[in-house]
Amino acid sequence: MAITPVELYGNDFNVNSIYDGHKVSSDSTKTSFDSILSAAVDMYKETDAYQKAAEAEEMSFALGYTDSVHDLALAQRKANISLQYTVRVTNAVVSAYKELMNMQL
Repeated sequence: MAITPVELYGNDFNVNSIYDGHKVSSDSTKTSFDSILSAAVDMYKETDAYQKAAEAEEMSFALGYTDSVHDLALAQRKANISLQYTVRVTNAVVSAYKELMNMQL
């Protein structure tokens, strides 16, 4: 899963982009939900991996095993962008959930 910088979405990001614009039928609801849930779990795992890689690079730099400031900055930036994207998607999903819960039937 590729990480896209948050700035590319601006204020136009919405939960419908997760579905890629496809309508979900009642037969495929469980499959679609499973795929969305697994994609979310993968996104969290990837973000965690970037965070751990940045921490490892920081420790390596601090202990003097490497002297590449570029690699350190790159690892930190990847972790930062990944975290921003994950938080943005999570906030959009929570907002959509709240909107659904406030609907009157």
